[in-house]
Amino acid sequence: MQEDDALNPATFWRLDGEALWHAPFGASSGATNRSCASCHGNASDTMKGVAAQFPKLVAGVLLNLETQINRCRSLRQDQAPFVFESNALLSMAVFIGAQSRGLPITPAVSIPPNDAARESNLQAGRALFERRIGQLNLSCLNCHDERAGARLGGSVIPQAHPTGYPIYRLEWNTVGSLQRRLRNCMTGVRAEPFALGSTELIQLELYLMERARGMLLETPGVRP
Repeated sequence: MQEDDALNPATFWRLDGEALWHAPFGASSGATNRSCASCHGNASDTMKGVAAQFPKLVAGVLLNLETQINRCRSLRQDQAPFVFESNALLSMAVFIGAQSRGLPITPAVSIPPNDAARESNLQAGRALFERRIGQLNLSCLNCHDERAGARLGGSVIPQAHPTGYPIYRLEWNTVGSLQRRLRNCMTGVRAEPFALGSTELIQLELYLMERARGMLLETPGVRP
């Protein structure tokens, strides 16, 4: 299903994202009706490899792909940010992510370069991965490192490599972001999840993507 666009349910989100890419919005710097394509042109050329580099620091702020999309929407199109987990934002993330499908994951350095700040955020993400939370007192590491390959409720425990996000999950019957999946895990161990778009979730994303460095991006993935 994942490898055949005619069978992959997320293809509908990718097509919606392509339509949004070419849709004009608002006014910016005196120019009206500016679309993503107005600045970036053909996505298959200009967005190739982009999704494989996030999260990254941009002007001192740690951004994942979704928050970068919203940053462009606010600064360049004078529009309100898309709501997290909305069809519009997920569609844009799927479309942009699909341009990097099959390329290696290479989380980027910060822009402008600031290795100390990037390392600080990376270590914060690692600390979150290793921290025990919730009433079950479990960490991400307990399941996805120590018990990877074992079974939980009949399902194989994966190593938590985020290679396919946004993904279509059969359980959700829709497309969802990596942050949605992380929040599912947090509620699963009976912990209060971080808010969508929070720095903590993006730091955790950064660490997970760093762990997956060199693996091939599969966006949009399909999972049970």
